[in-house]
Amino acid sequence: MSEVAAVRTYLLSLQDSIVETFEALEADAGGPRFLRDAWQRPAGGTLEGDGCSQLVEQGAVLERGGCNFSHVRGHALPPSATQHRPELAGAPFEALGVSLVMHPLNPYVPTVHMNVRMLSARLPGAEPVSWFGGGMDLTPYYGFEDDARHFHRTCADALAEFPGELHARFKPWCDEYFFLRHRGEPRGVGGIFFDDFAEGGFERGFALMRATGDAFLRAYQPIVMRRRGTPYGERERDFQAYRRGRYVEFNLVWDRGTHFGLHGGGRTESILMSMPPVAKWRYDWKPEPGTPEARLTSDFLRPRDWLRE
Repeated sequence: MSEVAAVRTYLLSLQDSIVETFEALEADAGGPRFLRDAWQRPAGGTLEGDGCSQLVEQGAVLERGGCNFSHVRGHALPPSATQHRPELAGAPFEALGVSLVMHPLNPYVPTVHMNVRMLSARLPGAEPVSWFGGGMDLTPYYGFEDDARHFHRTCADALAEFPGELHARFKPWCDEYFFLRHRGEPRGVGGIFFDDFAEGGFERGFALMRATGDAFLRAYQPIVMRRRGTPYGERERDFQAYRRGRYVEFNLVWDRGTHFGLHGGGRTESILMSMPPVAKWRYDWKPEPGTPEARLTSDFLRPRDWLRE
């Protein structure tokens, strides 16, 4: 089996296991099944390839959630994909990955994002160059320290088998990346993030991809189970929608993956699956000091050493 075929097989299995888990949670709560939307881009265009978007809307657990697989080939890497490898700009490439965003209905359950991906490019007459990226991050609306500690501990455990203290590198990278520079505030409590990873060659990069993808359910599912039955009212839903506005701003303004997809000829519906179904903006609004809503930014949405505090 070729390297690309091995990665594809793993990613499809990962997508299925995640969707099956959330379908079971929806079924237990009387919610709907995920929609499965397989797609294909024929040869001859800017991009060719195939993929499958699986998503649920208006669920009992997830107000909107999706898990996408894509495998595309293009004639020329766009600049957004070659920030650290400018010599490959314009090279033919393959890109495949799984990306998910889950926006729960209950405001006490945090939103989560996870992505694992591989890019491979080949200049004429040269061997293919492959690199990996990915990670996961948590975006709470109401902060619970045990949830954040569990999420970060699971991320750290997933990287513990690799030399080089990867968690010590990837945790600050996540804090730095998922930051709304125009607001001067983090998107959430972070997790891990890595990009352009080619250390140790294909085998190590693929192992890192698998470790990250396989840790996702262990990191997030226990938090969903713990918080999904917490009573809430209109106040909590209103604040959830307000904070979701920040999520939209980050994805459209700063997220490299969104830019790569939209400007590289990607499938718009699949790319914008990450958007929450309901979001609000208010002019210069701030929560009342001392409230749970105010404590989100004062106590949680700042870089913290969740493993040692």
